[in-house]
Amino acid sequence: MSVPKVAARASAARASAARPSREDLAAARNRTIPDVLPGAGEPLRVLFCGINPSLYSAATGWHFARPGNRFWPALHLSGFTPRRLAPAEQDLLADYGLGITNLVARATAQASELGPAELRAGGERLAALIAGRRPRVLAVAGVTAYRTAFARPRAAIGPQPGTLGGARLWILPNPSGLNAAWTMPRLTEEFRTLRESSERE
Repeated sequence: MSVPKVAARASAARASAARPSREDLAAARNRTIPDVLPGAGEPLRVLFCGINPSLYSAATGWHFARPGNRFWPALHLSGFTPRRLAPAEQDLLADYGLGITNLVARATAQASELGPAELRAGGERLAALIAGRRPRVLAVAGVTAYRTAFARPRAAIGPQPGTLGGARLWILPNPSGLNAAWTMPRLTEEFRTLRESSERE
């Protein structure tokens, strides 16, 4: 392992120990965080798409960072990554041909604060991003947001018909710990099905 990566992981571990204060969270409302993407021209196998950043994620700058969010453990347990990455290690995803974006860029306390027009605009932004970065698969983590953003009210978890800018479309369950209907084993299995499918083509 290279020295820069060792240093980056040590820095990430230290950063993970610091949790944002209540004031930090309040100040993070409507803040945006950058997408996590491989370098231009590098392969992008799966682009994961959240609904929008939580206040916790916006305060830290890390996607799916809120304690209790199961994105990172599901990513590892399903075989996308060889070990469980901390949110602060998100930049290592490029090594595995993975990326993260959001339907809506601004942070809110709850996704329910987003209106239909904002979600539809997010779908249009995604189309432009995909045209430029050409991921093999776009995996949206949240079926309700997907239905609104892409005007597909009957969409269900799993692979979707058609493509978006050449990218296959897939819906994953929302990995939030509040989504109690999806246990960790069920969530992991959906991630694993996506991984196996993305590796066959």
